[in-house]
Amino acid sequence: MNLKQLEAFVKVAETKSFSEAAKQLFLTQPTISAHVSALEKELNTCFLIRNTRGVELSESGKELYAYAVQMLEIEKTIKGRFGKEIKPEGNVLRIGASTVPAQYILPNVMSTFHAEYPGEKLKLFETDSKGVIDMILSHHIDIGFTGTVIEKGNCKYLPFYEDELVVLTPANEKFVEKLCGGQILADWIMDEPVILREEGSGTKKEAEKMLAEQGIDIKKMKLAALMENQETIKRSVSKGMGVTILSKLAAEEELKNGTLLAFPLGSQGGKRMINLVYDAEYPLLPAAERFIKMIKRMYLKKENTGIGECK
Repeated sequence: MNLKQLEAFVKVAETKSFSEAAKQLFLTQPTISAHVSALEKELNTCFLIRNTRGVELSESGKELYAYAVQMLEIEKTIKGRFGKEIKPEGNVLRIGASTVPAQYILPNVMSTFHAEYPGEKLKLFETDSKGVIDMILSHHIDIGFTGTVIEKGNCKYLPFYEDELVVLTPANEKFVEKLCGGQILADWIMDEPVILREEGSGTKKEAEKMLAEQGIDIKKMKLAALMENQETIKRSVSKGMGVTILSKLAAEEELKNGTLLAFPLGSQGGKRMINLVYDAEYPLLPAAERFIKMIKRMYLKKENTGIGECK
């Protein structure tokens, strides 16, 4: 196995075509085929599935692709840092993010990053916090953003943004009276149907901890529905289906126009940190290092802010 074989495999995987891969690498199609065949023969695994639509990765191919991209990026980093001229930009930085950072924080960060590094390409995957960690540890993404800390693998977390979780309700007379009367959340929330995020959601995990601190068992609440999409959740709440717990960031527009009401999640408020996360066992790509520096510059006052490690 050598880097030329991996480069050919990665290019075929990305273009879904042997001929296009050959064109982009300035090689002949038989040479590309020979590189991929040699790789499959040596590792005794089929990485590419040929079909009428072109070429697709097998499950093993998806795993190899993640490793191969890392190896090719490291090769570029070594050449760049030890004097060989290479183009420092033009790679793809793969980012995974849970819903809140993906929709409400990263658009600003990515647009700023693009303005400073126009040659860099970004690819964003949106999933839940558990999904982000799984993608980090399987090396399908380079860096991730989560709304909670999940102790799994050799992850390192950089908390950089303080978010607030709130209880959202319809803006009807019943809940206006509760809000204006300062009623304690624990006195009424168990009587209301509740709409919760999916099981791997960082919002759900953090909300469960915050409710438990007030003596409220989320498992004993009157569950109306589990939903993934925050827009669907907000509309369902506004129609009277139940109450929910979401980031205040996600409901700014509805709170402003008066279609929803927000109740603080306990006397201390529902504060939680949004985290940047990466795998400490793998070297960071140059683009990832630049992205992290930008996060620190935009959201943290000190460059040496501590990074917590999940064990």
